[in-house]
Amino acid sequence: MTDKTIRLAVLDDYQHVAIESADWSPLEGRAEVIVFHDHLHEHAALVERLSSFDAVCVMRERTPMTAELIAALPRLELIASTGRANASIDLDAAAKHGVEVMHTNYSSTPTIEFAWAAILGLARNIAVEAASVREGGWQVGLGTELRGGTLGILGLGHIGSAVAQIGKAFGMRVIAWSQNLTEDAANAIGVRRVTKAELLTQSDFLSIHTRLSERTRGLIGAAELATMKPTARLINTSRGPIVDEQALIDALTQGRLAGAAVDVFDDEPLPADHPFRRLPNMLATPHVGYVTREMYRTFYGDSVSNVVAWLDKGLRS
Repeated sequence: MTDKTIRLAVLDDYQHVAIESADWSPLEGRAEVIVFHDHLHEHAALVERLSSFDAVCVMRERTPMTAELIAALPRLELIASTGRANASIDLDAAAKHGVEVMHTNYSSTPTIEFAWAAILGLARNIAVEAASVREGGWQVGLGTELRGGTLGILGLGHIGSAVAQIGKAFGMRVIAWSQNLTEDAANAIGVRRVTKAELLTQSDFLSIHTRLSERTRGLIGAAELATMKPTARLINTSRGPIVDEQALIDALTQGRLAGAAVDVFDDEPLPADHPFRRLPNMLATPHVGYVTREMYRTFYGDSVSNVVAWLDKGLRS
């Protein structure tokens, strides 16, 4: 390592694939790349780990770059984040401390496909039936046909619209609601715009595709879940806090909701003792809606390019 070489930390490489997902050779002789496969969430531990690094590569919101953390890392000059935006980075704090923030390209294809994997997984009890075979058993339940059922979309943006179109291909009746959805936008893709109350009471499968904000935090709580059909299923591949976790646990435990598929949580990684890990009518996955080989190639490949571009601009003090 020379005086002109920076130290780059690649955080939260859970699957040990960061290095193989991109060509890191453009950084040879310019950066010492250190990859961390575990996740730290305590502030003191993060400061100790990152204090000797000039740059960090963060995977989505796994490690929040808070104002407190940024202020505690005076050597930090670059945050290379995957995705087109990252709500867990305090951009004001980064600007205040002269930390450059760069982003990568992103495709919604993996999340669209995963949402349907979750819907089908719930409809046909795939996780339960597969577990029965693994344990030496055989058939244990009955599936549900999609054709003729009602698919509710909460958030008819790019992802929600694509999920809705696939629902129509399955022969489902598709309805949608969000705080900003217009009649014209719904009509443009052949979806019926309804009220929030109608969305909740009519959906057999309710799939959430809205951004997390102060307006959407806790948007689906106990009162909303209480109005859904007891045979309905809820799917959340957006952000955990949009749905009140305890209210969802209660509804599933008490049989007031047939099932749920959740890929996003209030706290990630999900605590080992969390009820979502044990509920038989819960299909819980570890925030893998965007995790594909192709997406990781984009994320890490673009991150390397961003670090190179930053170095070439001579932004380092």
